[in-house]
Amino acid sequence: MKRALKIFALLLATLLMAAAGIAAWYLHSKQPLRSGSTNLTQLTAPVSVRYDERGVPHIRAENETDLYRALGYVQAQDRLFQMEMMRRLAEGELAEILGPKLVDTDRLFRTLGIGAHTQKMAARMDPQSATSKALAAYLDGINQFQATHPAPLEFDLLKIPKRAFTAKDALAAGGYMAYSFAAAFRTEPPLTFIRDKLGADYLKVFELEGNPESTITPSPPGSPTAAMQPGDWQALDQLARLSQDALASAGLPEFEGSNAWAVSGRRTASGKPLLAGDPHIAYSAPAIWYEAHLSMPGFELYGHQLPLIPSALLGHNTQFGWSLTMFQNDDVDLIAEKVNPANPNQVWYHGQWVDLQSRTETILVKGEKPVQLTLRRSPHGPIITDAFKDSLGSTPVAMWWAFLEPENPILEAFYELNRADTLGKARAAASKIHSPGLNVVWANAGGDIGWWAAAKLPIRPDGVNPRFILDGSTAEADKPGSYPFSDNPQEENPARGYIVSANDRPKSKGVRPVPGYYAPPDRVQRLDERLRDASLRADIKSAQALQLDTRNGYGPRLLAPLLPVLKSFVTLPAERAMLDSLAAWDGSYPLDSITPTVFSQLLYELARAAMADEMGEVQFKNLLGTRALETALVRLAADADSPWWDNRNTPVVESRTDTLKVAWRNSMNHLKTTLGEDPAGWGWGKAHTLTHNHALGSQKPLDRLFNIGPFEVPGGREVPNCLAYPIGPAPWAVTYGPSTRRVIDFADPTHAVGINPVGQSGVLFDAHYKDQAQTFIDGGYVPEHLSEADVAANTRSTLTLTPAR
Repeated sequence: MKRALKIFALLLATLLMAAAGIAAWYLHSKQPLRSGSTNLTQLTAPVSVRYDERGVPHIRAENETDLYRALGYVQAQDRLFQMEMMRRLAEGELAEILGPKLVDTDRLFRTLGIGAHTQKMAARMDPQSATSKALAAYLDGINQFQATHPAPLEFDLLKIPKRAFTAKDALAAGGYMAYSFAAAFRTEPPLTFIRDKLGADYLKVFELEGNPESTITPSPPGSPTAAMQPGDWQALDQLARLSQDALASAGLPEFEGSNAWAVSGRRTASGKPLLAGDPHIAYSAPAIWYEAHLSMPGFELYGHQLPLIPSALLGHNTQFGWSLTMFQNDDVDLIAEKVNPANPNQVWYHGQWVDLQSRTETILVKGEKPVQLTLRRSPHGPIITDAFKDSLGSTPVAMWWAFLEPENPILEAFYELNRADTLGKARAAASKIHSPGLNVVWANAGGDIGWWAAAKLPIRPDGVNPRFILDGSTAEADKPGSYPFSDNPQEENPARGYIVSANDRPKSKGVRPVPGYYAPPDRVQRLDERLRDASLRADIKSAQALQLDTRNGYGPRLLAPLLPVLKSFVTLPAERAMLDSLAAWDGSYPLDSITPTVFSQLLYELARAAMADEMGEVQFKNLLGTRALETALVRLAADADSPWWDNRNTPVVESRTDTLKVAWRNSMNHLKTTLGEDPAGWGWGKAHTLTHNHALGSQKPLDRLFNIGPFEVPGGREVPNCLAYPIGPAPWAVTYGPSTRRVIDFADPTHAVGINPVGQSGVLFDAHYKDQAQTFIDGGYVPEHLSEADVAANTRSTLTLTPAR
């Protein structure tokens, strides 16, 4: 018997070892190849790929097509699953691999029409242009890797079939980026609801100055917006909700905000311009940017690449560099159409009934029957409410979106920006960015600095405020043309000696403001406060300190009119101590302070107590996801007579004091329930954490494998170190923030610094999957090697790509 047990144990151990060996072999087969030699077809000469200590490829080729083919190949090694998810999201194909829960997301993106539009864009591209040749070579590199290597682990788990990447997919990636900027989907429905259902008095707290002649009077009787029924609002509620949830469901980051500044050499310690930038994008695993150093005779660039786009969206070399922030201009209009009572497939347009166009598409659904979708289009654009099969609405709402306009040469714009070593070249490249709207902040070693608010801005009829749903039966939704790029806000070598951009409302060159969904002024004011100090000479260390700054004036500004009210009824000693800390608060968000915790909870409870009764739960939740609310709460706090203070669900009329009492008591109760009875345990780091979520990380136990975090983090909403979270109850999970932090001093641009929030690789168990995560949390920076000497000294392995014979 003992002998039999020994034999059984030996066999079991052997089987376990064999299984472990097979698992190890399987996982090893998924890892990137960073050394040795491999063949690529269509290469004309060998390409050297040297990997540094962070897994960044330094690619040296003899010509441009070889360079971009190699980039596609090495980026696919690290990010193929991310590329796949990006194209499937943008083209409405997620349900095929993730199942029925993603059907609504696919419906939304099919209705947006990104896939259909980018198919037409791809067909119009000139195959002989430099941009097209670079794109074709890059895509060929991706496809060669995919065809010759095992599929990523995620492909196996989800049973994703391999499929070649095309120019349409690359253009769709631009559509994904443009969609993630489009705040109108989230903002226009609740603002229109307030205007038409609550009245102009309730709108006073919202900043609506987008047009000096704009009107905020309710829709006239008989107009499509005035006729909207509960079913119509239900469809718009779904639109707002889906627009916020869609990217997170695919594990893809949303572009949210950003900081960037350029300082003239006369205000720097080195005497040369300094460039700093940290685009604010939703966190994910892997992170959005892929770093690569490209070089060939006559061209060199250290760039940050977006998956499926060959040209860097951020970059620098020894001569020039640039960063981006989101312009936040309003490039989406929602338009309520007037339907012909005798024919539901006609709408009133320019004085006559016109037919709606329609097409049918099929959504493949994993484990279920395909879903047939009929998509309609009015002269204004796609009927966006057709995305919701259960909508009981009778008013079709169309969407005009700048991205869907026939001309949008964004790939050409960034190809040229990668080579823009003069102000004139950078300006010309920026002028070709039509959608999404971007602020390009640029500097060069020659001493120039510049900023261009890049977008094709539409001409709208006088008196139209595009923050509301427009009436399609009138001319208010018309776009008779666009303004010339020379009219866009922009600056070159300003007398003040620096430029700063932080998603704030830009100062227009003329008298015409640019409508948009801009950030509150507090973040840009904090940056400007530091940059305008003439006694300070900017350098890399001061730029880093400013990027990591956790202070702004928003909290103290909002609290100022409320503190006397709070002091009139907060009497318990422990709570009084918290109130005293709020009164003395400088607006900073360090890890160990309880003051930002109390403020953030009070901010939410204030919004909820004041607004949820009028808005209803669904519309209130949608409003929480908009930038419009932050400014509105400051104005509300200062207006003791606002109708928002009254609770419609009670027979009495509440005052500001009454509602503030409710908000304070609810804040204390929630924090005690969530974080503990002892306020000493309410430190900001305990309540404010960051987790980098993977597309598969929502399923247990895969979350423990793929997700990175959680980490306790400082910073907060609209501070320079903008580790932001939705306005809501504690605890707060950070959703977006600096996607990198870059600083380049053009006195020594080969020693620029940056950071990736997690790591270069999207391959689980790779050494570079999360090797920068803790450094990022600690506020650290790493070198971005550019000189030959530094690249050689920090090379850890070399992969040689050779022409296939």
